[in-house]
Amino acid sequence: MARSITQRELRNQSGAIMRALDAGESFVVTRNGVPVGELTPVRRRRRFVRAEEAVAMFKGAPRIDYERFRADIDTFLDQDPTPRA
Repeated sequence: MARSITQRELRNQSGAIMRALDAGESFVVTRNGVPVGELTPVRRRRRFVRAEEAVAMFKGAPRIDYERFRADIDTFLDQDPTPRA
């Protein structure tokens, strides 16, 4: 649940509020007791995956046939280096 903070708290305690956001806390900002905005942490879409984990994830994947892969690329992608008009 989002914690309610005043506009003044946001201004005066911005550093602490940013650290709380980084820790996953959300806030509703009020002005004269009326909610005017929400602060929520950004959902991180990417995360670092160690090489060992990546290798383990793909260990059972089928091998790629390079010649077939190259043929598919040549069939479906235009690789003409000439600029388009």
